[in-house]
Amino acid sequence: MPSVEDVAAYILAKDGPMSAMKLQKLCYFAYGYHLAWEDRQLFPERFEAWANGPVSYELYDQHRGRYQLNAGDVNGDPSLLDDGERESVTIVLDSMGVYSAHELSAMTHRAGPWVQARERAGAADLQRSNEELRDADIADFFGALVSQDDE
Repeated sequence: MPSVEDVAAYILAKDGPMSAMKLQKLCYFAYGYHLAWEDRQLFPERFEAWANGPVSYELYDQHRGRYQLNAGDVNGDPSLLDDGERESVTIVLDSMGVYSAHELSAMTHRAGPWVQARERAGAADLQRSNEELRDADIADFFGALVSQDDE
């Protein structure tokens, strides 16, 4: 199984450069859709319910203090993704890569796993939280989105 850094490196190689925030959100959407489509994790690292949306701390640790990221800026190996993982990430990039970091962040704030994690933590708007998003919530949310698309 690839790591979040491997997926991020794949995204940057395919669609970089981009802001760190956009990279985080694309990793989140890729994770969620992959979980719904393939019924398996895209990577083992968890997302936390930060004020600006879901964030993988492990990925954040790689880009801390940087706004713009280019291919090669994240220490990951895109070749570790299997065909199904690459396909999931590519579909997300093709459909969501056109959105800005702020638009992607806003999408995470409307409903779903990030909102549920913030509620569990009792975190107010813009308050810090490291509450983890649960795979069951992510699978339910993205599974419902995929079901709507199939109708």
